[in-house]
Amino acid sequence: MSTDPLRVVVADDQALVRTGFRLILESEGIEVVAEADDGEQAVAAVRRTRPDVVLMDIRMPVLDGLEATRRIVADTAQEAPRVIMLTTFDLDQYVYAAMAAGASGFLLKDVTPEHLAAAVRLVRSGDALLAPAITRRLVERFARPDAPAAPHRELAALTPRELQVMTLLARGLSNAELAAQFGLSEATVKTHVARILGKLGLRDRAQVVVAAYETGLVSVGSGPGPA
Repeated sequence: MSTDPLRVVVADDQALVRTGFRLILESEGIEVVAEADDGEQAVAAVRRTRPDVVLMDIRMPVLDGLEATRRIVADTAQEAPRVIMLTTFDLDQYVYAAMAAGASGFLLKDVTPEHLAAAVRLVRSGDALLAPAITRRLVERFARPDAPAAPHRELAALTPRELQVMTLLARGLSNAELAAQFGLSEATVKTHVARILGKLGLRDRAQVVVAAYETGLVSVGSGPGPA
């Protein structure tokens, strides 16, 4: 993990929210390099400051957080930052859409100061903020069960074991549960997950869950994985 100072852009149309988050983050030694009160400003601020993490409100004027996230993640001129969506609802359909677009998770706006700082550090390290089981709840609630699968062109590159790991990861199993299921060490499971991410060009575990449903590898209503 990088030891450079952690740099954040805060995008929210409420000045009090931005100020509160800035004070919390700066008290934890995290630098807020820019603020934005709409999505277009957020995209411009990211291009200008190249932060590590963006705290992105979903509902903003001019350009909403969902489209702003798509543009930020799709920008190939620089390495895209991790995006954490801010919402007032714990199961928001836009959160699912944002994860599919490349966001690494979401936080409720009433998050505690300790959780806010920890979440920013977590996604900066390369992990998804959402546990697979929570991601699965979002997918099952908002994915269309009758939608045709969208085959991922690299899915065939996965080994049989990697497909097994991806399937059970999408059903909510943790690394420890996957290790027990397959009789492997957690380190080996992490290696399998890293290879899945690399082969499929995915950013984190949350996107693995989304991809597993969207490709039909796991279907809505298929139930949790083995205990």
